[in-house]
Amino acid sequence: MSIPVVDFSSYSLCKDDVSEEEMLSLSQQLKTAFTEVGFVFLENTGITQEEVDRVLDSSHKFFLQPDELKQPFNSKNCVINPNHGWLCVAGEKLDPSKPGDIKESFNVCSLHPDVKWPSDGSLTDFKELHTLFFHRCKELSLRVVTVMAHSLGLDPEVFLSAHRFVGTDENSSLLRTLYYPPVKIEEVKEGQLRCGEHTDFGSITMVFQKEEGLQVLGLSGDYINVPLIPGAVLINIADLMQRWTNDKFISVVHRSLLPRAGDSETRRSAAFFLYPDNEIQITCLDGSDKYPEVNAGEYIRACFKAVAVEN
Repeated sequence: MSIPVVDFSSYSLCKDDVSEEEMLSLSQQLKTAFTEVGFVFLENTGITQEEVDRVLDSSHKFFLQPDELKQPFNSKNCVINPNHGWLCVAGEKLDPSKPGDIKESFNVCSLHPDVKWPSDGSLTDFKELHTLFFHRCKELSLRVVTVMAHSLGLDPEVFLSAHRFVGTDENSSLLRTLYYPPVKIEEVKEGQLRCGEHTDFGSITMVFQKEEGLQVLGLSGDYINVPLIPGAVLINIADLMQRWTNDKFISVVHRSLLPRAGDSETRRSAAFFLYPDNEIQITCLDGSDKYPEVNAGEYIRACFKAVAVEN
């Protein structure tokens, strides 16, 4: 199994519209990818590698600070939104049966004016870069779900109307920058990974890789290494979308392994998690009752609670 690569230039953020013929081609390619693999690489999306590098470089400066300088931005201290802010190393375990993941992250989950942002020293542009990138990811993700709706013969408003409040406190979508620090193998707990085996929670996820390290579980039951394609965006289906489409689009298990013994490499990435608006009720679009109806906001909150590490 390999992850398909699709040229998205006909509907990139640089263009205002897409022709019917181009939309048909894109929808066919994404439908094949999301029904057979669950993942796809999109090239020529309009989000440049330079944009990705700027936000990753900014977050990297934050992550390299001592923990005491990051602690004021801990997500547990954010009254406005408990998912917004910094998560320390092992502060989350995406596989709840295993020890905490050897990674740290910064979640942009609220754009409320009272949210506190890093701003000292070399981080004066942290808020601006992360906010701008959040909006760019939002715009691209809505174009992707538009194509997905076309691929299923649906009115795009079926998905667009369910993601109307992305970027407000009525929606939990988030931009996450991640740093996987050097690993001392002798200190690793049994079963511990950089990112445990998991599927994502919401509609779709967009991943911007700086280094390799991600693995995807194939239909054969074997993991495949995800290649690094500079400038490309890796997109995968998440759990609510699988429920919504009654398993037409598949949400696939993935993970980030530890580096080899003696390898001190680090890894950086960014991910944008698109979730339906908090008030949306998710039912199978084909009218079946395979999955019970769930409230999107309640479902996402329960998922976050399940992977949180209580310190």
